[in-house]
Amino acid sequence: MKHHKRCMLFILDGWGAREDRHGNAVAQAETPFLDKIQKQYPCSQLLTFGNAVGLPDKIMGNSEVGHLNIGAGRVVHQNLIRIDKAIEDGSFFENKAISRLMEKVKKNRSKLHLMGLVSDGGVHSQLAHLFALLDMARRKQLSQVVVHAILDGRDTPPTNGVKYLSALQSHIQASGFGAIASICGRFYAMDRDKRWDRIEKAFRLYTRGQGVQEIDPIAAINSAYEKKETDEFVNPIVMVKEDGTPRGTVKDGDGILFFNFRADRAREITRAFTDKAFNEFERNPMPDLCGYTCMTLFEEGFSLPIAFEPVYMVNILGEIISSNGLRQLRIAETEKYAHVTYFFNGGREEPFEGEDRCLIPSP
Repeated sequence: MKHHKRCMLFILDGWGAREDRHGNAVAQAETPFLDKIQKQYPCSQLLTFGNAVGLPDKIMGNSEVGHLNIGAGRVVHQNLIRIDKAIEDGSFFENKAISRLMEKVKKNRSKLHLMGLVSDGGVHSQLAHLFALLDMARRKQLSQVVVHAILDGRDTPPTNGVKYLSALQSHIQASGFGAIASICGRFYAMDRDKRWDRIEKAFRLYTRGQGVQEIDPIAAINSAYEKKETDEFVNPIVMVKEDGTPRGTVKDGDGILFFNFRADRAREITRAFTDKAFNEFERNPMPDLCGYTCMTLFEEGFSLPIAFEPVYMVNILGEIISSNGLRQLRIAETEKYAHVTYFFNGGREEPFEGEDRCLIPSP
């Protein structure tokens, strides 16, 4: 029987190399084991941002991007760039999945709900993509389009939300098209760790209009800041008309487009709106949608329309190990489980032959 040496790949998420010690927790920490490894064994450094990892120049990397590139062993062009290029060359405005949803909404004379992270962080979403969707809906002469704005505060400074909402409001006013229907922090609408009480709060905001009632979105976010709520944690806010009625709750016959391009934090709210067997909380009312379209593949089991289908890669690390008859074990806490499995395997949910997985629940 042939014996193979065991090999370990440890990923210290967020660990970086920089000589300047000021404000640098990594450089100031006592790390004797890591110091010893660097002295005794050959080592090198990798660029983790911009073109080196398939992102626009000078855009910071993130956990998903890092794991995709490590697992692929090559530069992986990210969905952010794919969508940016589609907007630039005009093909975005002919996208079949998006067009079909808009046509259904137009035929129903119902509302199109654009839901996602209003941010220029480039990690989960990009503000320019939302603007392109609004422009596309206007060109197709939809009568009712509303935005459910999820605020960032993790991949962007904690009070930049007012800047993004102002830009969105300016775009809406300049075109005379669309409206902001709700605002909430990503803490609620973008949970990924089965904290269903948070998702329920967002779901009730979208379907029942349950939240702090405000007329003006900019005044609303400034009011939240005065309460010491930063973007990530802004409690649900429902935008209302002068008569106090919500500007856009989700009703029967409406359509939803979730415009985040990163999958992990879009899954739970998508399940709540689309999974008939969902039982994590009571959905009442449960809108009978004319369609729910995902910007990218959120999960293979969803069977939902996808605007930008995944580009599957071959000869990635996990596949090479498997095809050579070797075994591999992926271990992570809940927070990073998708990263060492789904993202590391290039967006593949199913394990390779000989690939075992161990999930350690996060506290």
